[in-house]
Parts: sequence; C-alpha cells; structure tokens
Amino acid sequence: MTAVISPPPTRTRRTVRVPARLISPIAVLLAWQLGSMSGLISPQILPPPSDVATAGWEVLTNGELATSLAVSGRRVVAGFFLGALLGISLGFLTGTSRVADTVLDPLLQAVRAVPHLGLVPLFIIWFGIGELPKVLLIALGVVFPLYLNTASGFRQVDPKLLEAGAVMGFTLPQRLRYIVFPSAAPQLFVGLRQANASAWLSLIVAEQVNARQGLGFLINNARDFYRTDLVIFGLIVYAALGLISEALIRAWESHTFRYRPDTLTR
Repeated sequence: MTAVISPPPTRTRRTVRVPARLISPIAVLLAWQLGSMSGLISPQILPPPSDVATAGWEVLTNGELATSLAVSGRRVVAGFFLGALLGISLGFLTGTSRVADTVLDPLLQAVRAVPHLGLVPLFIIWFGIGELPKVLLIALGVVFPLYLNTASGFRQVDPKLLEAGAVMGFTLPQRLRYIVFPSAAPQLFVGLRQANASAWLSLIVAEQVNARQGLGFLINNARDFYRTDLVIFGLIVYAALGLISEALIRAWESHTFRYRPDTLTR
C-alpha cells in the first residue's frame, strides 16, 4: 500500500490564513457598533467603537499616548530583562545540576505557589510607591514561566547527543553551544511567550498603584472623569502591545528554527 505524503506547509499557506483570523474581531466590532447605534448597548456602559477611536485619536494627537507608551514600555523592558535574566539563570542551574535542583527547586516552587500579584501590598511596604516596586512586580511575573520552561528544556537534552559530543571530543563550551542550548531552545521560547503575557498583566496591576505616568495613569485619570471611552482605549492599547510583543517573539522563534518545516505553520 502506497503512503500518501502531504506536502510540507508553506509560508504562502500561512499568509492566506491571516485574513481569516481577522473575521471574528471584525464581526465583534460590527456587532458592537450596531448594538450601540440601535440602543441595545448603553453608551455610558460601553461606548461604540467610533467613540473609542475618537478618544484614541485625541490622546494620540495631544502627545499623551506617546508619553504614556514610553513610560510603560520602559517599565516592561526593565522588568522583563531582570526577570528573564534571573529565570533563565535559575533554570539553567536546576536543569543541568542535580545538586542545584535539590537545593533550589523546593524553595522556588514554594515561592511560585504565592500569587505574585498578591504581593503588591508587601512591595509597597518594602519599596514604597515609586518605580522600583512596579519593575520588581513585572520581573517576578516573568521569572517563573521562564524558570520552569528553561529547566524543563535543559532536563530534556538527549543523553545520547551528549555522549556523541564526548566521543567527538567536544569541549564543554562546544557541547553547550551545539547540543545543550539548541535542544533546550524550543522550551525556552515557550517560556518567553508565557512570560510575555505575564509581564503585561503585571504591568496593568502595577500601574494601578499610584502611577503618575504611563498607560495606567492615563486609564485612572480617565476613570476619575468617567471617560469610559478612554478607559477602553487604554485597555485596547495594553492588548495590542501584548500581541505585538508576542508576534515579535514568534518571529524570532521562526527565524531561529527556520530549518524546521513545522515552524512555518505557527
């Protein structure tokens, strides 16, 4: 019996699927606008998309949005970098050393069991209400997704590949470069995507605590003046930033594993 071999996925096929993914968001926007125009949805509770777009244009043209994006962006970048550095380092240690795993993992798992967003009051007591607690909250949200996935990736390195490297006379740096890190990289990218989502969620919460600049301040100020349209626009900006950073991580992943046909379908 002859097996039927499916053709490998192509970038063209992936590109064709992109417009189809826009159908549901466009349908929701149309239903939202029509519901508002017909009176089924109260504009005080949920302003129509046209009002939200007008509010967005307002803060875009007066410079408020650019200033807020710059401040929030700095917080996320600083928190993500700090959390990634710590999470990947701890994951490497526990994933490659049984001693480190025995000593560190129980403590890290205990800390992970505490919801990091619940530490906001403690962070305020310890660090005040400035930038530091905001950055640390984001970093803490990034640490554990990267720690868990990085450790798992290093633990899953095929021992036979390490043996083959030893037979070929690979030095330790060569084994790390050509065997260990490439084997662990797919799981690391999973951790990066999870950490990205956690970072933006942490930013939203962090900026609700006495923020005087940033998207959180923009939203809180709009709330005080009952500007529901501007509040919704701010939330949409948060979501857009998360999606853009997710797309960048996926593009990086696809470029890194471009020799693997399955990455073209993601």
